[in-house]
Amino acid sequence: MKNKNKLGSSGIGGQAVIEGIMMRNKDWYSVAVRKSDNTIEVEKKQYKSASQKNKILGAPFIRGVFSFIDSLVLGIKSLTYSASFFEDDDETEEEPGKLELWLINKFGEKAENVIMGCVVAVSIIFSVLIFMMLPLFIADMFERFVPGIGNRQVPVIEGIAKMVIFIGYMLLISLMKDIRRTFMYHGAEHKCINCIENGKILTVENVRESSRFHKRCGTSFMLIVLIISILFFIFIRSDVVWIKYTIRLILIPVIAGVSYEIIRLAGSSDNFIVNLISKPGIWMQKITTKEPTDDMIEVAIKAVEEVFDWKDYLKSNGIEVLDEISGEEDVN
Repeated sequence: MKNKNKLGSSGIGGQAVIEGIMMRNKDWYSVAVRKSDNTIEVEKKQYKSASQKNKILGAPFIRGVFSFIDSLVLGIKSLTYSASFFEDDDETEEEPGKLELWLINKFGEKAENVIMGCVVAVSIIFSVLIFMMLPLFIADMFERFVPGIGNRQVPVIEGIAKMVIFIGYMLLISLMKDIRRTFMYHGAEHKCINCIENGKILTVENVRESSRFHKRCGTSFMLIVLIISILFFIFIRSDVVWIKYTIRLILIPVIAGVSYEIIRLAGSSDNFIVNLISKPGIWMQKITTKEPTDDMIEVAIKAVEEVFDWKDYLKSNGIEVLDEISGEEDVN
């Protein structure tokens, strides 16, 4: 059902980190973390994406690939920052490993960027192996050892394997206590954005009542990538094993680009077809988001307010906002 109070996209987005939230708006991002002493530490920094540095990289279907890489880099930076507060709680300070020392000696001040690049590369390789190559390997095993399974059935088996592995992976990690808390912060992030985009004043009460599901979500993007890849390889087939694996590697940027455009459309549209396409991603968010506590919502609000003027956003959409807010509801 279409929400009549839904405003246009705010353009902000973020992710959950360790005991906190990262929020990004245009050239700026903030990370708010609830420390062990119960205080909230907030950091704000500027970050220019690849598409901002080079206009060609911002072209449709190309921007999706670089947006994904930017998200990984910024996400790892934010996770590292949030983790640093809890490393400080450990009485024993670990010495840098041999590899870390070698990188510092070799690259000096750029060592951190090199390490970040390596982590991003490993993350991408791991994702490709687990969610793309492993399902194809399983499908190939079915074709080789199960009677009646031929080349036409391989894409179907591969698609089923992809979905089972992805959903199973999400369910498995959701059982971990620390991940469950991260998923609660993920819910707080979505609730803040939904609160604003539904024309409500950003208070703990209003955020708590907002939905924890949002169409413009990383979980939805990952699921759409899998669905688009399944559709691609139903039509693009080969009997030669090495060609099958090579095609999947070559088409990763294309699949990511198409998936990004779908997510982008979903975030700015509320028609029936777009909502239907967004449904699987929303269903997956029942696993990757949980209801947050009020103190988690407070952290999310801090992260939002550091990079986004939500009062100005509401006013620009014709919603009156009191200059001094002490928990009142929005005034239409």
